[in-house]
Amino acid sequence: TGLNWFFCSLPGAAAAVYKQWIPNTNFETASNWDKGRVPCASDVVHFEKDKVVSVFVRSHHALADMYLPLNGELVLAAGAGFTAFDGSWDPGCDSAGTVRFADAEHREWFDPTLWQDVLPSGELKSSGPIFSVDEERVPCRYDDVVFQPETSFRVNIDSSQPVIHVRSISVMGQELNTSASWAGYLGGPSAPLQFHGNGTLQVTGTGCPEKSGCACGNALDGPRICAALLRASGRECPEPACQSPLQPLGHCCGVCGATISLDFTPDFDLQKYRDTLVQELLSQPKYAGVQMAISKVHKAQTFLGVLSRSSTPLIQIVLIDDRAGVQAGTAAEQLAADIMENIAQHGEALGISSGRMEVATGSTASGQVGSYPVSRITAGTVMGLLFSLLFLGGILFLYRKGKLRLPALRPSQPWDRMEDPVSPESASDKGFDNPMFNVEPPGADLGEETPKDLQVFYLNPLYDASETET
Repeated sequence: TGLNWFFCSLPGAAAAVYKQWIPNTNFETASNWDKGRVPCASDVVHFEKDKVVSVFVRSHHALADMYLPLNGELVLAAGAGFTAFDGSWDPGCDSAGTVRFADAEHREWFDPTLWQDVLPSGELKSSGPIFSVDEERVPCRYDDVVFQPETSFRVNIDSSQPVIHVRSISVMGQELNTSASWAGYLGGPSAPLQFHGNGTLQVTGTGCPEKSGCACGNALDGPRICAALLRASGRECPEPACQSPLQPLGHCCGVCGATISLDFTPDFDLQKYRDTLVQELLSQPKYAGVQMAISKVHKAQTFLGVLSRSSTPLIQIVLIDDRAGVQAGTAAEQLAADIMENIAQHGEALGISSGRMEVATGSTASGQVGSYPVSRITAGTVMGLLFSLLFLGGILFLYRKGKLRLPALRPSQPWDRMEDPVSPESASDKGFDNPMFNVEPPGADLGEETPKDLQVFYLNPLYDASETET
């Protein structure tokens, strides 16, 4: 009950997410030059003539010579500029040479390694025990995008989405959070030098409207994200310690640990629930080294093994830990079990209708993945449905066997006699039709007379015994 009480006491406002672009094309950034250093006085600076580039210059530089591109810009800060080298000795420049500006064409918007979460102030945000699946490491539909003040950049926005939506984009310290302001910036001289590719960026100015959270919206570019991620790492997905790793939605590589899929009601509040899990469970010493990702995702539906165009929204929780060997994923599994136990007890109050847990650890036998339904939430509904079906089936069975009399529902001709219809003449010889029994007198089918010394009794519960005597 403590976890449930804390959930109800948390504030309900959802925090905005700020994602900051890491690389830049600044003149003073050493990694932007092929020699790994900033050009000095006796150097010749060379920009490739056919490479489009925007370069921010923060300070004053003396150079021997400089070759500029055919299409580009130098953005000078106050006091920044260039002068010709006068031949005097420069202690920081021992040998003259040609220093070339590195190619910035292949820095992609959908590369998760090129983004970082920051606070509104611009400071790097400490994630703590929270991480994001790979598709959510790049800007999502309702995120704020930040390009650091006094920096230049060039980013490839190739995309499989018709339009890449974000809430706002900050460039050179100016936040653009309306479609009009963003359109005005795109019409300026810098935007074509900073953004290139076949994608279309659109600023909406609106955050996620649902307290149950919003899906990131990068599923169409999932393959592009994974390709960039693996290319940056220089290798394929690492070999997991578990035999049958889990594959969370939106994540590129399999993981050891646990995943929980939750069905939710309109009362569910994602931000509150995330804060609750962090403060009440993840903060416990026994879960040190466990990390959690929680977000709304859309799971594609299948019908008879065929993928449907529709999808179902659900809340996905991914739990991983830093354990190794046979212990890999075991701490995450225990945390998942605790979460499921709490959901079973307080699911209705939390706005959770049902859930399912899958586990893969280093000790999982034969590579099997355990699946655990939230029985306390769903069992009552399922058992009630099964009981109703069994009850109706029993009534139907008894009715068809003639053991149950339902005059209002009984057809004019009993089911068990429809295969052997009797002519009106023979029926009239029998005296009366008894719907409770189907007993033919001996010899009725053969047309023989009944012997006088043979007595035939019909036990009819609707009449007294005296009424059967002739």
